[in-house]
Order: sequence, then C-alpha cells, then structure tokens
Amino acid sequence: MIKKLLSVALLFVTISTVTAQRKLDFVSFINNQHAWVDSVYKALTPKERIAQLFLVRAHTNLGQAYIDSVGKVIEKEQLGGLVVFQGGPVRHADMFNNYQKKAKVPLLITFDGEWGLGMRLPDSTVSFPYQMTLGAVQSGQLIYDMGRQVAKDFLRMGMHFNFAPVVDINNNPKNPVINFRSFGDDKYNVTLKAKAYMDGMVSGGIIASLKHFPGHGDTDVDSHYDLPQLNFTRERLDTLEMYPFRELIKEGAPAVMVAHMHIPALDNTPNIPSSISKKVVTNLLQKELGFSGLTVTDAMDMKGVKKFFPNGEADVMAIEAGVDLLEVSENSGRAIALIEKAVVSGRIKQSDIDKRVKKVLAAKYWLGLNNYRPVNTAGLIKDLNSPSSQSLVQRLADAAVTVLKSDKKIKSFDKREQTAVVAVGVPAAQDFEKGLSKQLSEYKVFVITGKESEDELKDLLKEIRDHRQIVMAVHDNRARPRSTSDLGEDTRAFVSKLAGRRTISVLFTNAYALDDLSVDRSSAIVMAYQNDSFMQKAAIKVVLGQIHAQGKLPVNINKRFENGDGF
Repeated sequence: MIKKLLSVALLFVTISTVTAQRKLDFVSFINNQHAWVDSVYKALTPKERIAQLFLVRAHTNLGQAYIDSVGKVIEKEQLGGLVVFQGGPVRHADMFNNYQKKAKVPLLITFDGEWGLGMRLPDSTVSFPYQMTLGAVQSGQLIYDMGRQVAKDFLRMGMHFNFAPVVDINNNPKNPVINFRSFGDDKYNVTLKAKAYMDGMVSGGIIASLKHFPGHGDTDVDSHYDLPQLNFTRERLDTLEMYPFRELIKEGAPAVMVAHMHIPALDNTPNIPSSISKKVVTNLLQKELGFSGLTVTDAMDMKGVKKFFPNGEADVMAIEAGVDLLEVSENSGRAIALIEKAVVSGRIKQSDIDKRVKKVLAAKYWLGLNNYRPVNTAGLIKDLNSPSSQSLVQRLADAAVTVLKSDKKIKSFDKREQTAVVAVGVPAAQDFEKGLSKQLSEYKVFVITGKESEDELKDLLKEIRDHRQIVMAVHDNRARPRSTSDLGEDTRAFVSKLAGRRTISVLFTNAYALDDLSVDRSSAIVMAYQNDSFMQKAAIKVVLGQIHAQGKLPVNINKRFENGDGF
C-alpha cells in the first residue's frame, strides 16, 4: 500500500513539473473577474444568459435537414455550446463555422473523446487505445503525450472540451456501460493514469472533465436506459468510488461530469439521480470536496434522469442542484423557459444563475474564444492523421501488451521452426496472422470462424497439433470488446483443447475474457486488450521477441490472474 502511494505521489510530482508552464490555472481563472466576461454578460438578455448553460446535440451524419434544424435552435435560443456526435471532420468543421456565425457568443464545442477523435469519428481520425488498455501502460509520460495530442486534434477541428478521462473504478466485470472505458479496478492506478491524461489535455489548451461522479464503476445497469441503484455505504463511496475525484480535484481538475445514479447513502430522496441532487452536487462535490471548476451533467436525454423527472423538471432540478452546464437537454427551449420561471418565483436565485453564466463565459475566455477564428478545413484530414500521432498510438500499444503465466515460451520461440498460426473468431486472417507469418520460415495459417462443425474442429485440431509451435490468436471482432466471448460452445472447446504447453495464446479481447475462455494451460498468454491493428502489430513484436512486454494487468480477473500481473 505504501509503495503504491509513493508511486502515485512521485508521478504527480513528475507530471506537475512537466506541466508547470501550462496555461494559467483553469479553476482559478474561471472564478475570477474578467472585463470581457462582464461586457458579454451585460449584452445578454436574461433568457440568453440562462441559455449559456445549455449544450445542444450536433451531428453531421443525419442529413442536412438535421444540421439546419440545430442551427435554427442555436440562432433562436443562443445556446452556450454543442455536444458533438458522429459525422466527418470536414463536415463537422463546416458545421461549426456555420453555427458560430449564428451565435452572439462563441459556442463552447464539447465532444466525448475518451480515446480521441476516433471515438465518434472512427473512419477518418486517429483512435488511441481504450482506457483499459492504457491501464496496463506503465509510462505516465506516454499517456500525458496522448493527452497533448488529443488537445491538438481538438483545437485543429475547432473543439474545446473533452468529456474525458473516465475515472470510474471498474470493479464489476459485468459493468455494461463503463468496463473497458475505465483504467482498471485499482483506485491508485486509475488516479495516476487519469492525472497524466488530464494534464496532457489541459496543458494542450482544452478543458478535460472527470466522469462519472461519484463513480459508475460498480453497476450492472446502463444509465442510458434506466436509473442505476447504488446501495453502497458512505464509507465505501468515500474510500473507493470517490477517491480519484477527490485526489484529482486537489490537482486542479477543470470539470466534473455528474452521473445519473440513485445513491441513497448520499441522497435518500426516492429515485433522485445524483446529477440533479443538491446534496450530491452542491453539498458533496462543491462544498465537501471543494470543487469549483465546471460541473456538467451527463446527457439529460438519458432515461436514467428523465424516467422519474420528465417534462423538463430534471433540467430545473439540475440548475437548482448546482450544475453549470446541462448536456443535451431533451428540449432546451422548454427548459430555459422553466428555469426563467423558477428564477422569477424565487425557487432559483438570480445570483446563482449569474455566477454560473460568468463561469461558462470565463471558460470561453480561457480558451481564447474572445478572439474566435473559423476552422480552416484545408488539409484538415491530413493534419488529424499525422505520422507523429500514428507513432504515438503504436508506442502506447507496444507499452500495453501484457504477458501472463510465463514468458519462457516466448523467449524460446524460433522463427525457423514449423509453426501453426491460428486465428479464432474472425472470417479471415487479420493483421496479426499476416504480419507474424511474413517473418516465419515454415508456417501454416488456420482460420476458425466459429461456424465450423464439431467434426471439422476435431480434424483441424489434429492437423494443428502436428506443428512444433502453435500461436493461437483469439479475436473479439465486435465494435466494443465485452467481458464474455461470443464464441459458440464447440469453438470454446476447441480453444480450450488447443491451449496446451506448446501454445502461445494471444487474446485480442477484453481483459475479463480471461475468465471466460479456458486458455490457462497455454505456455504463455499474451493479453492485447482490443482487436485494433495497432494492438495486433504490438503483439507480433512481443511474440517474436522484438520488444519486451512491459504491460501489467489493470484488473483482477480471478485467483490465477490478478491486478499487476505481467512478465
């Protein structure tokens, strides 16, 4: 325990030194008075001031009619900013330029980019490794560099605010909504990695947001579809779920996103989501933990918040609770009118609205939006896919690969030896099988799609076992890696039988799949965490001994595979 605390403290010191020259401290900045902020504030009507607290959904993949409809809302209501979803970089930039022309005050453009722009724009921008993969990386500097690059990409596209990092501690392997989006199940490692990522983004000039307060890591309900119930004690929440938030708030976290979860230990009002609870937002987050940055809700159109508080009441309660920015209200026009009425009736103090509006305007000032310039789309795609960015992705992948059980077979692996290269769970050989085969003298590639009959698998097993060396790669080809494999019973049995003493098993899967697939008898297990090409390339280097695996398992799987394991 002491060793872990020391390592976290040392990394904080190292990264703080690296970021000492970053821009003026964000939290102090937005809580101070600025002439530009005051002048803009005075120019706004009471309704326009409230509108600065709202972020509207924006897409470019839903057609021009949708883009135009959002533009009309921005022009009519003069909202504070956007939450950007799917589309294309150039189309997005053109949309931003168009929307900014309609706004009296430059729009704050936010984005869910936990693994960079590729999270929402995967076809034409860079995706960095998932946070669970980064949880295995032992270099804080690499993750800091990633944060800097993400900030550079955001600013190049005309965006300012990333809803990342996730600081939820994923101690529930069955978590349907966080899972691989978390750095892991160790609160110290989560805090350490989140600090590096956060500092990289802020020093790069954008706002970073911790999420999902007070901790969404141990739930089996997705708040997009229902309201999760967390029946933990206050002591448990203090010592585990809230630990990263508390420590990173001390380190200057610019923003915190509050989750839609019902937590009786914090507020026993029936079915009240934490996002609209004054006891959670004002009393706990802002007063007790001392947070004075931007407080943001999770999306207000999620069923986790609107199920029990429909028709705009949740929007009013969020402001009443102490929130600064409301993300994706179901109906922003209705919400603004309701909040205006609540101010007139005395339910919400005018001074509270004024303070929050000025914080939002100060954030825009910190970002330099007082000197707003349109996005130049010339060369945009090229700039967002720079060689340096691609190189960083690969260095992160190389640093994440984790070898479990033993590395003896890897050390003795012979490229000249007769080798069976087996791909499981995909329709054709992937980059791993193709790249590995190119460097072998004598080999045969076998592809197990998962559709083979039991007899076919028996014949394949016999043929594969005739080879002196076996490398079996299990792929999870789904868009997001899950804790359990989707392989059928016969294919699972095949994997179990093939995972013997001559076999190096390579898993391009969620780390939790180690408990779902029987590969324990393998001579070595290479955990590569996700099926992306950069992880496949990194795994080739490890199997061939071109790099030494440095990753450490970021979660506890079972008694055989525990957090911190890795050769």
